[in-house]
Amino acid sequence: MIAGTPTTDAAGLLADRRRFFDTGATRPVAWRRGQLRALRLLLADRADELTAALEKDLGKSRTEAFLSEIAVVRAELDHTLKYLDRWIAPSRIAVPAGLLPARAWTQARPLGVVLIIGPWNYPLQLVLAPLVGALAAGNTAVLKPSELAGATSRVLARLVPEYLDPAAVSVVEGGVEASTALLAQPFDHIFYTGGERVGKIVMKAAAEHLTPVTLELGGKSPAVVVGGDLRAAARRIALGKFMNAAQTCVAPDYILTTPAAAPVLAAALADTVREFYGSDPKASADYGRIINEHHFDRLVGLLGDGTVVSGGRHDRAERYIEPTILRDVDPSSPLMQEEIFGPLLPILEVEDLDAAIRFIGARPHPLAAYLFSDQDEHLGAFTERVQAGGIAHNVCILQLAVPGLPFGGVGASGTGSYHGEQSFRTFSHLQPVFSKPTRVDTLRLAYPPFGPIKRKLLARLL
Repeated sequence: MIAGTPTTDAAGLLADRRRFFDTGATRPVAWRRGQLRALRLLLADRADELTAALEKDLGKSRTEAFLSEIAVVRAELDHTLKYLDRWIAPSRIAVPAGLLPARAWTQARPLGVVLIIGPWNYPLQLVLAPLVGALAAGNTAVLKPSELAGATSRVLARLVPEYLDPAAVSVVEGGVEASTALLAQPFDHIFYTGGERVGKIVMKAAAEHLTPVTLELGGKSPAVVVGGDLRAAARRIALGKFMNAAQTCVAPDYILTTPAAAPVLAAALADTVREFYGSDPKASADYGRIINEHHFDRLVGLLGDGTVVSGGRHDRAERYIEPTILRDVDPSSPLMQEEIFGPLLPILEVEDLDAAIRFIGARPHPLAAYLFSDQDEHLGAFTERVQAGGIAHNVCILQLAVPGLPFGGVGASGTGSYHGEQSFRTFSHLQPVFSKPTRVDTLRLAYPPFGPIKRKLLARLL
């Protein structure tokens, strides 16, 4: 429902946001900057309320919630405020000699009213980070946080109208019915973050109105380890995997490594888990929980698809699953057929880097792919040959902390991208403008009738 109302009047909501957009109030740079600064103030003023909601929904520690959600959006805001004037400025385009005198340029125009549908795993960041680009581009927006992260959804519904222009930005709460009602409306752009199954539903609904979409989905992101410091690799993989109880779209989903390195890496990962979360991660203030019982049951059902090297303990009442390392995993098992999205980390053995690249290439394109090696030829080959939404060397997930790097998938892992300037472009129409004076009619050569002389001159000019 719309905050404070019993039902979702999706058509009325869209009409209200469009009426405000049509006034032109969102076009001035001053308005856009004012909204972006207000959003930054929200993050600063209400950080305690936001991190408390994230802790309630996902068991995130206040520190992890701040770093992985609030700080990421703040960095996006700072980057956008710094470069917004440059992005908005028209770009001059060269005009062919035969069309002179004339001028040509492109200008970024806002799309109108955009719908942003967020997921439950990073329910603050993945609603507000796209909003940064939407506001920077001069749009109005409707936000639909995930109902599975109910505490965060409620706090967003309460705080967003306090800080942002309520005529421009609305928050809709609710479940499938609310999302379905919104998707039935002719928005000017739909931005969805979530799973492939719902992504298809969003794309199908958008097609009814020919509405463009950005789909940030997921997939099985591999981490390939073929050299370098294995203990350092273990720490960086564990950081990327087990943050947010491994409920991260770009978390390493599985490891490919050589037979010689596999036992060493498995032991190093087990040691790292103890270093990060202690001998009983359940008691750690820094280790989160699975979002709900449905996902808990799904993950526990996958534990039998390999040999547990370390971890494996779980408690349904607390939605707790211990960070778990598995070996002897069959590539055709259910564990390797779907995105795990939880703290189970299979280690599979391959002969070398070439075999790892072939393994990845035989499967749907992942959202991210990670290579751990100290050899430049390995880094070059991996970057050149692996088709993924993004590539990172010797680190996991930290590519998202660079506001200037576009983030998005390819193939089944997503459509379109955002972050930094790419967010601004995603929510803008790059409008071409061509202007030619009439005081001298240089187009007479192009007017019919076309005799032999005109044809020869046109052939030389064009």
